[in-house]
Amino acid sequence: VPANEAMPSARQKIVILGGGPNRIGQGIEFDYCCCHASFALRAAGFETIMINCNPETVSTDYDTSDRLYFEPLTAEDVLEVLAMECKAGTLVGAIVQFGGQTPLKLANALENAKINILGTSVDSIDLAEDRDRFKRLLDKLQLKQPKNGIAFSVEQSRLIAAELGLPLVVRPSYVLGGRAMAILRDETALDDYLLGTLPGLVPSDVKARYPNDKTGQINTVLGKNPLLFDRYLSDAIEVDVDALCDGKDVFVCGIMEHIEEAGIHSGDSACSLPPRSFSVDMIAKLEEETRKLALALNVGGLMNVQFALKDDEIYVLEVNPRASRTVPFVAKVIGQPIAKIAARIMAGESLASFGLKPPRLGHVGVKEAVFPFARFPGVDTVLGPEMRSTGEVMGLDRSFEVAFAKSQLGGGTKVPTSGTVFVSVRDADKPRVLDCMKMLLSLGFRICATGGTARYLETQGIPTQKVNKVSEGRPHVVDAIKNGSIQLVFNTTEGAQALADSRSLRRAALLHRVPYYTTLAGAVAASQGIKAYVAGDLEVHALQDYFG
Repeated sequence: VPANEAMPSARQKIVILGGGPNRIGQGIEFDYCCCHASFALRAAGFETIMINCNPETVSTDYDTSDRLYFEPLTAEDVLEVLAMECKAGTLVGAIVQFGGQTPLKLANALENAKINILGTSVDSIDLAEDRDRFKRLLDKLQLKQPKNGIAFSVEQSRLIAAELGLPLVVRPSYVLGGRAMAILRDETALDDYLLGTLPGLVPSDVKARYPNDKTGQINTVLGKNPLLFDRYLSDAIEVDVDALCDGKDVFVCGIMEHIEEAGIHSGDSACSLPPRSFSVDMIAKLEEETRKLALALNVGGLMNVQFALKDDEIYVLEVNPRASRTVPFVAKVIGQPIAKIAARIMAGESLASFGLKPPRLGHVGVKEAVFPFARFPGVDTVLGPEMRSTGEVMGLDRSFEVAFAKSQLGGGTKVPTSGTVFVSVRDADKPRVLDCMKMLLSLGFRICATGGTARYLETQGIPTQKVNKVSEGRPHVVDAIKNGSIQLVFNTTEGAQALADSRSLRRAALLHRVPYYTTLAGAVAASQGIKAYVAGDLEVHALQDYFG
């Protein structure tokens, strides 16, 4: 008989479930939360037990927790460990909200095994994920969400798409990192999604059951995991809010304004904290809606809400009653260990006992995503609702412009101080790109553009050199990038054809390390950052200096 190495102690203990293997959508930010939970609970006198199976993480270091079980995060393995730990001492409970989606999926199994889950209840987590229940909650709280529908079959998907009208955002329920999420702008995109993307999500046992019936396979999967459709809010601003709650009080830790428009996955979008374009009234409204949601869901610990703002109306996109990937960023910008505080709340302390005051910041933090595109030949670099970034950096300074420039430098972008800017933007963005062009022109940059954009800029009094699109023959814009005569690219597109036409341009910019921005908001922020960089405003400060 193999010897038992576990030897549980007689102490009061709390188990923390880690995030398992890192992958896109579930990264090291969650490991940060697990480590901070372990440090905080150990300081509060509990024995901390970590269950995780990733040797690359800090949570699996031998001194992060009192006990480490290096085991897979499956219901069977975790329940065996918990049964062993229950043989001595007192198991106060398990924390499943800090490791992303992997441990959350085990919550039901733990609850069925009568394990106490600390913090937000399994029912509240399910309420936030279950579209029907969540919709009823929002109606009760009198909060808005984009028009939406839920489809349990391919046929129902078509009916809902017709009822809501295009463009739509579609995603399978219960996913993290926006897997298989898409923006559907026309009927062709809807067909491609239903019969092209969905078959890739069908498990092998279902395929074996209906070998020749593609629609039957998809409908079987959708019966249990329906598709969620939302009306897409074009040109809306997306907002991320992180908050702490103990069921009685709510503390809003940070309101982050995304720089890219709504529809780009929150893990891929750059964002600024505090927000740079919201009125005091709007910030107060966002805080109020977050409070209502936290108390209605009876959150114990951390919560993340994603809102969209359009025409001064606030829409709730989704609520996650768990730690989100923005927690480490918010904690560093506001100077508060929010993951540690959340863990102590989950163990029974009150939020009021921490005496948190709304942060009065004299600085701005900008989070920027880092992408692995250069390592994948042939991948298009346009951002969308499916997460693609593999890391993130932050820039911190007294002004947004300098903080943004720092975030670009931190992410490995070579910020140009002179040279030529290439511009090709969709019609809706042409008037809005003018200020950027004037600013860059005043800094000594030259401007070149494709036909339509060049004509527009010339009529507005901006000297522009016309350059060929790839489809118009050589020498074209890709040649110019390869020859090193373009130092910055602004390229926004609309429609499938324009997107396909400009793919080689984005690829060339990536391979030749030319900074490129595929959203207008990104282009505007980049222009402001370049201006601050050229003016020599960049200074290095220790993180602690901002809180002195």
